[in-house]
Amino acid sequence: MADSSLPSPYATGLRGRCPRCGKGHLFQGFLTLRPRCEVCGLDYAFADSADGPAFFIMSIVGVLVVGLALWAEFAYEPPIWLHLVLWSFLAIALSLGLARPTKGVMVALQYFHKAEEGRFER
Repeated sequence: MADSSLPSPYATGLRGRCPRCGKGHLFQGFLTLRPRCEVCGLDYAFADSADGPAFFIMSIVGVLVVGLALWAEFAYEPPIWLHLVLWSFLAIALSLGLARPTKGVMVALQYFHKAEEGRFER
């Protein structure tokens, strides 16, 4: 059962804050996690978002960019070079813009729901 006294995992994750106290920083670089929270001392060793954020970002950005590209093609018929420039830039910008908040939310949700590696019971 999740602990309801913790701050919202969505609010702390989107802001890149500690999932336990909501005050300390989660990242020390663009996507590199700090070893621990500088305010409450929570060890971030539990955090392993793996490819989760990348999957969600690819899905969201892919659907959005392809949908907009199709709409632009049928509505305005722009030249192919404009498609390449416009949609490449949009895909890269959205992917980079969503990477940090998505990883922050995934880590905060792991902490909030006490997610851990699966094990066989003995």
